[in-house]
Amino acid sequence: MKHEETVQTDNIVFIGRKPVMNYVTACITFFNRGEKHVIVKARGRAICKAIDTVELLRRAFVKDLEIKSIAISTEELDRAEGGQSSISSIEIIVTKTKDDQSQETE
Repeated sequence: MKHEETVQTDNIVFIGRKPVMNYVTACITFFNRGEKHVIVKARGRAICKAIDTVELLRRAFVKDLEIKSIAISTEELDRAEGGQSSISSIEIIVTKTKDDQSQETE
């Protein structure tokens, strides 16, 4: 029997060269659409921007945000000149801890 893993790729934000606020806005959009968690992924020099994105999101925009997990790894990439190069990567999974409806009952 083949083991199948269900992977939803709709809620992944890939960090690149754009300003941090673009990625924060993308995360907020996913949460407003009803996603329970968002995955922030980055490689190489963009890792700093991924951390900035999650921290800004957590501190300024989504107060009930929880960091579910952080995974780091190294990926092997083929170079244009030949050979391979190792590049670090990070994956941060963030979730909303509360529903907006529970705040309205007060």
